[in-house]
Amino acid sequence: MIRAVIFDFDGLIVDTETAAFEAWSAIYREHGAELLLSDWVSCVGAADMPFDAVAHLAKLIGRPLDKAQLTADKEARKAAVCDSLPPLPGVLDRMIEAEALGLPMAVASSSTADWVHGHLDRLGLRSRLKLTRTRGDVTRGKPHPDLFLSAAAGLGVDPRSCAVFEDSANGLKAAKAAGTRCYVVPNRITVGSDFTAADGVFGSLAEVSIAALSGGSGS
Repeated sequence: MIRAVIFDFDGLIVDTETAAFEAWSAIYREHGAELLLSDWVSCVGAADMPFDAVAHLAKLIGRPLDKAQLTADKEARKAAVCDSLPPLPGVLDRMIEAEALGLPMAVASSSTADWVHGHLDRLGLRSRLKLTRTRGDVTRGKPHPDLFLSAAAGLGVDPRSCAVFEDSANGLKAAKAAGTRCYVVPNRITVGSDFTAADGVFGSLAEVSIAALSGGSGS
């Protein structure tokens, strides 16, 4: 029986992952290089980036770059897109369904609290959640289980009774390490990742029924 629902944020509630990749891709092109999705996707959903976009670009073009300046440029480009993005399909439906079922909800994200809370407030979704857990709330982010364990504890439920919705391989690893059920909704950036460990994979949250998942194994 599902007793609580935990959502990832980036790429699951709002498609910020595409915006991040496209911002870096534009910067690479301006420097005469190309950012491959296969290189970038390893860092999606992770707290500590295993892929350094600036170092990789510097290596490709053969000269040093100002990391702080380029990172700020990327953040500005990303924010310009993300600040007007709507929730992805089915997000509000699943939150309304969870409320109707009496299931408490949380968001667990490797991003900063300012980023997550700002967008949840902008979309009017934060008030539907019992709590959020973000990068600053735990010592280790995804793919470690800490965010999901902390969220489950805050919700007052056993992690094994939580349904987690994720979009990335790093998020899936974290959720399964925490002992939760994990259902994956890939986005344009993560669709080619390995999700064989997931309890179910769906095209969007609009395709999911929490009530059905509570009584079965997903599909």
